[in-house]
Amino acid sequence: MPKATFKVAFVFSLVTFAAMATLDFSFIIPVFNRPGEIRELLDSFVKLEGNLEFEIVIVEDGSTDTSEAIANSFGSKLNISYYFKENSGPGDSRNFGMQKAKGDYFIILDSDVILPSNYLLEVNTFLATNYYDCFGGPDAAHKSFSNLQKAINFAMTSFITTGGIRGGKQQLENFQPRSFNMGLSKKAFMDSGGFGKIHPGEDPDLSLRLKKMGYKTTLIANAYVYHKRRISWSKFYNQVHKFGLVRPILNEWHPNSKSIVYWFPTLFLLGLLISILLLIFDIRLPLYIYLFYLVLAFILALISTKSIIVATQSILAIIIQFLGYGYGFLKSTFALSVLRKKPKEAFPNLFFK
Repeated sequence: MPKATFKVAFVFSLVTFAAMATLDFSFIIPVFNRPGEIRELLDSFVKLEGNLEFEIVIVEDGSTDTSEAIANSFGSKLNISYYFKENSGPGDSRNFGMQKAKGDYFIILDSDVILPSNYLLEVNTFLATNYYDCFGGPDAAHKSFSNLQKAINFAMTSFITTGGIRGGKQQLENFQPRSFNMGLSKKAFMDSGGFGKIHPGEDPDLSLRLKKMGYKTTLIANAYVYHKRRISWSKFYNQVHKFGLVRPILNEWHPNSKSIVYWFPTLFLLGLLISILLLIFDIRLPLYIYLFYLVLAFILALISTKSIIVATQSILAIIIQFLGYGYGFLKSTFALSVLRKKPKEAFPNLFFK
């Protein structure tokens, strides 16, 4: 290769790498009646390391208790844009925010998360050397969280309960990001049209559509957020029940995404009922297997959280998770596959207009 040509190629490579290493990030944060959460989240933005350039786009989704005053109070410390719109759901609000954003790469967060100080450094370092048009990151429990929050976090993130589908320690190709911690390139957003009207489930639906379009998704294991989940036991049940309702709909829309893994909570529920009925015939082994599983989960939760109280509550969280998701999955499967109903006809409350 002639020296001049080599020099041009070398300079071009350096410019390309530099451009990737200094991506312009826009954080997109929909919020609905949670100004206190926005304050905590913006506080964590102030503490981010690395001096990287970014903007924050807050989209108020028709709230009556708005975050505008909170956003304005951080105006001297952070580059914030605040927008108020009529309520149309979190997916549409994220799309609205991405349309207003100025960055080349969007990072979507829920209002109830807190960022570790190294979050953006981890994202930028990863994408500079392993570029993907869409990524997801795990969630974790901060030491300041309540026992209930820590217990639900264990149930939602432990390999023994979810199989690591919400983020493990290794990079995962074709990971289905969750919108509490999700990155999306401007190009991928423009090509896909962003999030759909279903909720929950709008995030895996988007990642599955991106996959069909040839885009690759991944997990950035070190780009975790602290996910507060301001939630009660009843709200947690309703949440996981909706997750169960949504999955068969996604399976219908994206047949290649079907997996036996999504049946596990339903099988857990049915197996537990059968195990209890078998006690009538003095058959105890199936129930002993369930007890062994729960004891193992308790030990793992105790090791993870170092709290007997949290470990005990984790068992309740796991049972609620499996019952809520399993019943929702079975109910939705019956409505779609047996009764042959359309998703919007069967579950109109899962769709925003």
